Amino acid sequence: MKHLGFASISAIKQYLRYAEARQLDTQHLISQANIPLDLLTRDDGRVKGANFQTLLLTLIELADDPVLGLNSSQYVQAQSYNLLGAITLNCKTIGDAIDRIPPYERLVGDMGITTIQKNQQALTLTWHCAYSEPRVRLEMIDNVLASWTQFARWLAQQKASAREVHLSRPAPPQALRDHYEKIFQCCVLFEQKENCIVLDPAILATPLHRQNAIPLNQLEGRARSQLSSLKIENESFAEQVARSIRAHLQMGSVRKELIAQEFNVSQRSIQRMLEKEGIRYQTLLRQARYERARELLLNSRLSIDDIAHNVGYSDERCFYRSFKQWSNKSPAAFREAQNK
Repeated sequence: MKHLGFASISAIKQYLRYAEARQLDTQHLISQANIPLDLLTRDDGRVKGANFQTLLLTLIELADDPVLGLNSSQYVQAQSYNLLGAITLNCKTIGDAIDRIPPYERLVGDMGITTIQKNQQALTLTWHCAYSEPRVRLEMIDNVLASWTQFARWLAQQKASAREVHLSRPAPPQALRDHYEKIFQCCVLFEQKENCIVLDPAILATPLHRQNAIPLNQLEGRARSQLSSLKIENESFAEQVARSIRAHLQMGSVRKELIAQEFNVSQRSIQRMLEKEGIRYQTLLRQARYERARELLLNSRLSIDDIAHNVGYSDERCFYRSFKQWSNKSPAAFREAQNK
């Protein structure tokens, strides 16, 4: 069975608040998921993803709520996002907050991965759920996208709305479709290829209601320190570094010094530790850039110049040369061949 990683207690508590509001037996939920009660008192607590999935399955059965994911999103709080929530509280704009999601989302849990596609026309924020159980996937995807929306509105202190929301789930009855549009306040499309929120670029400049109790650079330093202690069972150091590179690449660039800080080591130490496993940092970076470029060429309408910037190249000609070395095709020829 695929290892589902871990989930933070902060993420679990959002669903427990929903259960309490519905007057469901939360003790039964916690017991069925085999979560120690004392762990729920620790903000830094984490449980195995398999236990979290069991809790959600039990909640789905008890609640009998066809839009559980949407309704549980109403109980999101800054604390639901662990230290990432505190970081977003100190961001200046919605765009700044969105940029922090990929590198720090593992602090919330291993439930999925966020990818970002940017161009002049739109920003698309896509969430790829890691959980395997079909009922859990549907409700978790709804919850994550709706929670992002609710939290962004609270941060901005206004009813900001996306341009569109795309969901891969089957289209529900009309009454439920109306509920989706009421929550998101925009057009919601079902049976789509990806689960994503499409934003107008202008919304990224929306200022946020900020709380500056702790400087942002200190919070991010603390986040990188916490990330260094998180790993999936049997995960190699190279796999951890590769995952970190992919997350940072979502912001369009990867700084080796920040990767090193995340693991509480020097840049030279990162190279030495990787070489012990028979791989170089630059090799991992090239692989991550190629994977990201392939994904954007296949699954987005971004121009090739925009894709070059999305994978960390300031010079489009360097991207063209690199991609041809990776695939023996130019980016345009690769996209054309795959779309035939």
